[in-house]
Amino acid sequence: MAYTTLEGRQKLLDGLAQAVDELGYAVASLGAAYEQLDDATADKLEEELFGPTQRAYGRAKRTYAEFAARHGVEGRAFQAQSPGPASARARGLIDDAVAGLGGARTALEAVQDEPALLEVGDAELRAGLAEVRGIIDPLALRARELVRRLGR
Repeated sequence: MAYTTLEGRQKLLDGLAQAVDELGYAVASLGAAYEQLDDATADKLEEELFGPTQRAYGRAKRTYAEFAARHGVEGRAFQAQSPGPASARARGLIDDAVAGLGGARTALEAVQDEPALLEVGDAELRAGLAEVRGIIDPLALRARELVRRLGR
């Protein structure tokens, strides 16, 4: 099915927006988990998970905004996400963050596999997607290791 350049770019932006939303949820969940942990574990969470997730979130938002601006496509503003229920324990919130990271990875993979990426995307968009993927790919393993150490 044929589509216009604008439709192709919008499809790419929609997929990237989904990844940004998932990353925002992961950041919020990790922030809530941080508040429930002892200082040493909280510092480890910040270093190993929160910081990289926040960097990926910022890079994904910047990639989205810059691509939209370069091509005159109306973008959208991203709102802060809320973590899971306030009653959730740190382990559950970290699991929620891992689910958000997984959702972001899936959304980014879909954008990277989209034929429109080659047809109407550009090198800067491809580089931004690859950078975000590079940041988030190892985080699920780090989260599992951190959760395994909780309560010891």
